[in-house]
Amino acid sequence: MSRIGKEPVEIPSGVDVSLAGDTITVKGPKGTLTQASHDRVNIAVESGQVVVTRPDEERDARALHGLYRSLIANMVTGVTEGYSKTLDIVGVGYRAAMQGKGLKLQLGFSHDVIIDAIDGIEFSVPSQNQVVVSGANKQQVGQVAANIRKLRPPEPYKGKGVKYADEQILRKAGKAAG
Repeated sequence: MSRIGKEPVEIPSGVDVSLAGDTITVKGPKGTLTQASHDRVNIAVESGQVVVTRPDEERDARALHGLYRSLIANMVTGVTEGYSKTLDIVGVGYRAAMQGKGLKLQLGFSHDVIIDAIDGIEFSVPSQNQVVVSGANKQQVGQVAANIRKLRPPEPYKGKGVKYADEQILRKAGKAAG
């Protein structure tokens, strides 16, 4: 039995979980998330909990059991608390600013990089060297943050670039003095 999959997902007050065919919908104060389920897992809503079971002990059913339980738990957490990723911008002249609901980044290119906000994602700029990406969908927040980081990944010599706030950059020594 999957150690993750056998745990039921508690449904907090203010959150509505519904099943329609093979689609699970979670509604809460921060939005609505939907996820299509697989036919190798059974999902049931019983007495304030979401229970995920599997019909047999085949390898793919065991793998999907824990996966779908985690996806549902992430959806419940997303509509109640939300998710956020903080990015730090390191470098002389590198900065970020809000432009409407989008983001304007100066990352050492000859042009400014404009990133438009997509549905469900919000940007905030607490300082010109920090960007916070937040939203209800954990996967979407992580993907948008990764796309921003990909514009100018941190380089190993001076550490310049866009990095996650909790990321450690392995620094290389420069040229040896001759």
